[in-house]
Amino acid sequence: MSAEPKYQWIDGAEHLPNYSPGGYHPVEIGTVLNGRYRVIDKLGYGGWSTVWLVHDAQQTRYLALKVGIAESLPREIPILRALGAPGDVPGSDAVPHLLDEFTVEGPNGTHPCYAIAPALTNLRDTSFSRLFRIDVARALCYELTLALAFVHSRGIVHGDIHLRNILVRARDSFDNLTVAQFREKFGEPDVYPVTRIDGEDLPPNVPSTAVVALEMGKKAQDFSIQDARLMLSDFGESFIPASEVRLGKDCHTVFDSRPPEAYFEPDAPMSFPADVWSLAIAIWDIIGMQPLFSSAFYSEDAVRCQIVDQLGPMPPEWFQKWPERGHFFDEQGQPIDGRRPWPGIEQAFEDCVQSFRRQDGMGVFCDEESAALLNLLRRMLAYKPEQRPTLQQIITSQWMSVWARKDYEQSRRLDS
Repeated sequence: MSAEPKYQWIDGAEHLPNYSPGGYHPVEIGTVLNGRYRVIDKLGYGGWSTVWLVHDAQQTRYLALKVGIAESLPREIPILRALGAPGDVPGSDAVPHLLDEFTVEGPNGTHPCYAIAPALTNLRDTSFSRLFRIDVARALCYELTLALAFVHSRGIVHGDIHLRNILVRARDSFDNLTVAQFREKFGEPDVYPVTRIDGEDLPPNVPSTAVVALEMGKKAQDFSIQDARLMLSDFGESFIPASEVRLGKDCHTVFDSRPPEAYFEPDAPMSFPADVWSLAIAIWDIIGMQPLFSSAFYSEDAVRCQIVDQLGPMPPEWFQKWPERGHFFDEQGQPIDGRRPWPGIEQAFEDCVQSFRRQDGMGVFCDEESAALLNLLRRMLAYKPEQRPTLQQIITSQWMSVWARKDYEQSRRLDS
């Protein structure tokens, strides 16, 4: 068997050796797919697809087109079908809706493709080391909660809520722009030639160029209340509990946002409360500068330690199941000698949220609002899933109904 071709590294591009039989479909700027979708730029990529901004010649509009790896059956397509068409139900405009689907034949196989409305960027890239104004943060939290409530109302668990899967929608449609006008506004595609390290010619199933994803979004501090428009995206880990069992051990939510039942009850079915835990983490990430729990420089067991330090003792049966607990706690659940515990959630709120907001002049939460917000987050971060509130209970909570909804409604009024 010949060795896998080695390509010159291109920062920001997908893994080029994945352009092989069973892998990515080679797409270039200007390629026309399904006889109508001309590729304008790249929006991103993942392990299962590349995502392209295309111009629909038939309906004169711009779309995001996902091109899956060969012979794959994307889980997202039936979920998007189940979400249905946009309607008047609150939150339905903040989830993607399937606008077209087809397959394309290529040198690497048959690839599923599907189109949805495009977005500007994701909240993680927008807010990395930056803060949203307090009114913008509230509005985003409320709309995210509405979007997830709509998803749950359709019997669907999202299964992978974190800021990279929360996209920023454009205030103004691109559809009135010609391709030339789009280029003038957003620039030319960031394109690099693909070359092999050994200097040999490229195989026919590899594109001649790689495209780095287009950046169209603002940074968090520049958001106005009218910009607080989001889309809950990426339903590749979603499932319908009424017709499918998803065990904790099969949960692929990023670890920092993964609900604890996924690893302490790995053989138990997961359901809607799993999303509630992840939603709480997303709300914290939207309002704050530093994460509540982070595996960036720590092991998974260290993250479990953070959770206990900040939220209090976990259920005794879970504590006994945790093989590495002795590295952090004695058998009474107290921190071992010499270990400095993480601060509780109230102090973490001051350190990771309020102090940065105060320092950057982005608005701080008053004592009454802080108490309401922390009360909600503590309920959402209950260890046992059955003790967490439903999405409807979250929407009607004090913080959502008194503070967050007001700014969300203001964003809608100004946008109309």
